[in-house]
Amino acid sequence: MTRTVLITGATSGLGAEFARQLAAKGADLVLVGRNSARLEHNAAQLRTAHGIHVEVLVADLHTEAGTKDVVARLDDAGRPVTTLINNAGYGLVEPFADSPIETELDHLRIHVTVPLVLSHAALRGMRTRGGGHIINLASVAGFTPRGTYGAVKAAIISFSRWANIKYGPEGINVTAVCPGFVHTEFHQRMKVDKRSVPRWMWLNADDVVAQGLNDAARGKGVSIPSLRYKVLAAIARFAPPSIVARFAWRGR
Repeated sequence: MTRTVLITGATSGLGAEFARQLAAKGADLVLVGRNSARLEHNAAQLRTAHGIHVEVLVADLHTEAGTKDVVARLDDAGRPVTTLINNAGYGLVEPFADSPIETELDHLRIHVTVPLVLSHAALRGMRTRGGGHIINLASVAGFTPRGTYGAVKAAIISFSRWANIKYGPEGINVTAVCPGFVHTEFHQRMKVDKRSVPRWMWLNADDVVAQGLNDAARGKGVSIPSLRYKVLAAIARFAPPSIVARFAWRGR
């Protein structure tokens, strides 16, 4: 699918799983995150296991400086990034009106502003080279009325769907990967009791990533891993919004 992949939020969860699966396919990696120690640990393991080149780029994407560092790496024509994976993200516990507006704006930045800035930078090089892939980690929450988390994911789904149509003819595929509940640190960091979610709704990170990569390689604009979530997303389009919102508020 690609040779050099830049992954944001690569310290854990789906970001780390993307790194593992792509390393196993022989891709070189640029791992982006805030935790230098964890990034270096992951990079060392991947180099040893797969004999690939792994760069570590420590950057706080909440800041202009951190984002500019990643843009500079994407702009480096001498070391082209052929796939960008916008994976960094998190959920908020408090409802919108109870959450500080600064917290909401940081959340908006990570999920919408930063992916747009990095996609814009990546597209410049990809268009020059005549091809590439961009994967944006979205969520089935983007198909539901689910607070600002659902709103930011709906935005990135819409952007990805459009960009895939717009730039597909130039050999550049843009895919929004939309998982549901996944066994990662995501919900633990939100202090969500995983026992409150039915066991059948949980997905494994390796399955989500494998299907997301497969759908991206096939040029799909939207990837919804697993049949169960494809069905739930379809139901959400037609069910009364108040009912959908009641069941969606905890999801990724």
